[in-house]
Amino acid sequence: MSPSSTGDSPPSGMGNASMRHFPAQSRETFTIEMPNATLTAVPNGSHSMRSPNDFKVQRTPSISTPSIQAPSIGREGILGSTNKGRNGSQSNENQSNGLAKLMQDESSNPLKRRNTATDVGVDYPRRRATIACEVCRSRKSRCDGNKPKCKLCTELGAECVYREPGIKLDAGDKLILERLNHIENLLQMNMSGGQINGVNLNHNQESPPMSNGTGGENGLMSGSNNGFVSVIPNGGFGTWTTQPTTTNINTMPKVHTNAAMHLLQWPLIRDLVSRPYDPQILLQLEMDREPLHSLTKTPCVDLSNTQAYIEAYFERVNVWYACVNPYTWRSQYMTALSNGFREGPESCIVLLVLALGQASLRGSISRIMSNDDPPGLQYFTAAWSLLPGMMTTNTVLATQCHLLAAAYLFYLVRPMEAWNLLCSTSTKLQLLLMTPNRVPPKEKELVERIYWNALLFESDLLAELDLPHSGVVQLEDNVGLPGGFEVEEGEGVGRDELWYFLAEIALRRLLNRVSQLIYSKDSMASTQSLEPVVAELDYQLTQWYESLPLPLQFPFTRTILQDPVQTVLRLRFFACRTIIYRPYILAVLDNEQALLDPAVRENCHKCLEASIRQLEHIGEHHAGHMPYIWQGALSMVSQTLLVMGASMSPSLLSILLTLVPHREALDQIINDVVMEVERYAFLAPSLGLAAEIIKEAEIRRRTFLAG
Repeated sequence: MSPSSTGDSPPSGMGNASMRHFPAQSRETFTIEMPNATLTAVPNGSHSMRSPNDFKVQRTPSISTPSIQAPSIGREGILGSTNKGRNGSQSNENQSNGLAKLMQDESSNPLKRRNTATDVGVDYPRRRATIACEVCRSRKSRCDGNKPKCKLCTELGAECVYREPGIKLDAGDKLILERLNHIENLLQMNMSGGQINGVNLNHNQESPPMSNGTGGENGLMSGSNNGFVSVIPNGGFGTWTTQPTTTNINTMPKVHTNAAMHLLQWPLIRDLVSRPYDPQILLQLEMDREPLHSLTKTPCVDLSNTQAYIEAYFERVNVWYACVNPYTWRSQYMTALSNGFREGPESCIVLLVLALGQASLRGSISRIMSNDDPPGLQYFTAAWSLLPGMMTTNTVLATQCHLLAAAYLFYLVRPMEAWNLLCSTSTKLQLLLMTPNRVPPKEKELVERIYWNALLFESDLLAELDLPHSGVVQLEDNVGLPGGFEVEEGEGVGRDELWYFLAEIALRRLLNRVSQLIYSKDSMASTQSLEPVVAELDYQLTQWYESLPLPLQFPFTRTILQDPVQTVLRLRFFACRTIIYRPYILAVLDNEQALLDPAVRENCHKCLEASIRQLEHIGEHHAGHMPYIWQGALSMVSQTLLVMGASMSPSLLSILLTLVPHREALDQIINDVVMEVERYAFLAPSLGLAAEIIKEAEIRRRTFLAG
């Protein structure tokens, strides 16, 4: 079904408030065919894009016939990510196998990795016409073979060239030709007077050559009367002058305008605050914050209830991070116990697991009294005393210690402290992964999971704060996706569940793609040039949803979900959809006449619908209280400011009133968010300011609407 509808999704297992364990699915029920993000520049500066109608979802186990293999959730292929395999030599077909192959029930551990090529099924592409022209070959489209120009080249106005019979190009030749064609396109567009402010992508299987049109300077887009958008300069910290010649489309841009604070510069919304705010103010507040005083105390640890906290960790926490091996846990615990939990990485890991496990049992930290110690703090303090030894050790376990400590600091809503530990994690990862032989074979799976966690954490921080990039993203193409821990002798303490983790990796990459193509300093600057990009990104979001296994496919009914995994994925889905379509709201706030365009009106409806769906049951955000409380709070603020601004626009208000029963219901949704964010205010100075801003904005909005 279409995610834009409000009906039920395909049948989905519903569970209780605790984490559910998902059964493995067979290949017969889960095969996807969908495109990578493909935008092709043509000489006149317009965009040519594959129509979503050219692709389909296939749920049969027969031999697949796509020209572009499904970027589904899987060990070596995930929604357009064709990462290299562990040995660096897998073919593109192997890389694009989906989650169905990953979860094929072959043994007691359905996620057990496969090390040989014969263990992985291969989908064979259909035979192509040998007379296909170069354009059709590069786009993987069927060519009708007409000369001098085929139908597609005629429509695109492109040069139609047929390869001489018998000539075959190897991968190196193709890469060279792609680069030459890209350079030629750039030269042609510059010579014709067009200025390219598009994203230069890595010319590999994952990121095809692309230019996203003309116009735009650095900064925040805003609508103008002629349909083009003006820009607000984006300065401050993190101004990098040395830019690479190519940009990975799946990573956060170094300069972007997607953060919550940038909405305060939008028309109408800026009238809701009494003074202008520098977009860097949240970062400054967190930098000036006092450190945790409890970390200087002598650790005192109660080990009387450790079993309950360990079980809680593997039941409620590891599903989000998947970075602790349940099959080797007993051995790690015994090593830590023999050391009296006073030395070694095993002791540090065990203490951090206990801290996170105890924290998971108390619910959202926003509901704990501000003068009470957070749950798990005693274990974290003990682990903190061991971290200096891990700081100077460049091993996988030392890296895991820093990652788990960062996870607990995110729970404490300490984003800058978490970022400092992530920088150390990133440095260790880069040292380990620069030379594959440095990672023992038994630890490769663990180091991959640590890597993706670090990348997810960093991307979430960079989405809201202008921080220096750690550089860990440079290794993205060289790191495989998780495939399952090897089952050790004896029973594990929990299940090795990767479904959510892989789904979140895919969605985070898509969110980063949105920031690159729409909100980066090189993004296009008109609603007309945005239209094909927005359509493609929304299509990829739909394909992400349809690629989820059925137990994870959340329903689109407007009801509260009981399953925390489905709840978090649904909230993340609507957050992504909101930012995809948000530039259209900006265009209308700047110029009411823009809504006369049916396409603009439709896209505004999609954006506001996604915003309302994120906010209408505000209590749902508690489901992600472990990984997302800080990010989730700022996301609430962003969507609420957007809805507030829309309610002050007569044309946008008419759309909002189609999404809620009546005007009072809209006011109640906003009021609930204001109260919820106020409960978070004591957790961090950045959230305290966010609570003040949104409260003042609501008072001013009510005054404005009252005349």
